[in-house]
Amino acid sequence: MNDIYNCKILIVDDEPELCRMVSEILRRQGFMRIITAAGCKESRRLFASEKPDAVILDVSLPDGDGFSLMREFRAISSVPVLFLSARDEDEDRLLGLGLGADDYITKPFLPRELTLRLCAVLNRVYFPVVAKQKPKPVFCLGETRIDLNSGSVAADKGRFTLTAKEFTLLEKLYENRGNIVTGDSLCRAAWGDDLYGYENTLMVHIRRLREKIEPEPSSPRYLLTVRGLGYKLTGVINQ
Repeated sequence: MNDIYNCKILIVDDEPELCRMVSEILRRQGFMRIITAAGCKESRRLFASEKPDAVILDVSLPDGDGFSLMREFRAISSVPVLFLSARDEDEDRLLGLGLGADDYITKPFLPRELTLRLCAVLNRVYFPVVAKQKPKPVFCLGETRIDLNSGSVAADKGRFTLTAKEFTLLEKLYENRGNIVTGDSLCRAAWGDDLYGYENTLMVHIRRLREKIEPEPSSPRYLLTVRGLGYKLTGVINQ
């Protein structure tokens, strides 16, 4: 795959008209490899056989729910997932992001917003511009080794792959290691916006990041909260 528009997109939604509309929006943008599924069973089959490069996933499905399906996908793959749902409660959005989704878009939505968010995720995951220009750092936090070139974490408790948002947040913290990074700075890096409206979302991603890089996530040693100011990455050992 050498072009963002060669990415294969799986759309999972039980509304045929919405699937057709989203497919058409993406085709107009230049995406030609689009497959659709109306429920969990069909999407599992297509996910295994077609190996999509990204998934656009509804929450409410006739034979299950998108959150449970997201857990299944995350257990076997780090493929980018964007929720596209009519469920716009903060709890639903935070749950989806907490499961590792790369974005959560609510219906009704602007076609341009959908394509911009999808392209942003695909570019970060598959075509990071900075990564092509020079190697990214590899560093340790205690016994945990983090490679920002591959977005991987190797720890005593296992190996993990960073999601796009986790990668962006950790990279920003690393660039300012030893110093406080404000919530506004982190939100601008990850979402292109200030903290307002993202406080809980940022906390969810920080918690998920700690689960991967900290020996004891509930008692962090390296990714510290500076109350009222932001976060700080400490104890970095460069390799």
